[in-house]
Amino acid sequence: MREFKGRIVAPGTVTAEALVSHGGLNTLASFQKALQFGDKTATCGDQNNPDLYGKQMLGKALCLPQTIGSTTGGLVLYCACAMERQPACMLFSKPIDSLAAAGSILASVWLPDVKMPVVDSLGEEFLEYVKDGMSITIREDGTVCVD
Repeated sequence: MREFKGRIVAPGTVTAEALVSHGGLNTLASFQKALQFGDKTATCGDQNNPDLYGKQMLGKALCLPQTIGSTTGGLVLYCACAMERQPACMLFSKPIDSLAAAGSILASVWLPDVKMPVVDSLGEEFLEYVKDGMSITIREDGTVCVD
């Protein structure tokens, strides 16, 4: 087991299976099927992300460097949470971008029954270590444990 310490963006604790992207997550392209076409498993629709394309994001510990794409990114994350089609958590190796931060923070404040803890600044070593299918646990203090 390895532990990584990050900064808490949206609080919460969770244990979930890792889903890893080594490239940026295009939020709109990734969640479009879930939000517009009723895909309840939030299958990633971003054809430009070979790590995630076609994989279910719902309930996974989404491990990534950052999000990319249009200014709708924050709203897309918020809507995914409102529709209960969000990852179990989002774990960023880099500092979170303002759009992803806005979406995840607004969801944590405005949707009290929906949880999607977010931790950023976990470092490049985090993304090098974690693999799809590993068990991830987020503790209250922002420590991320990878089994």
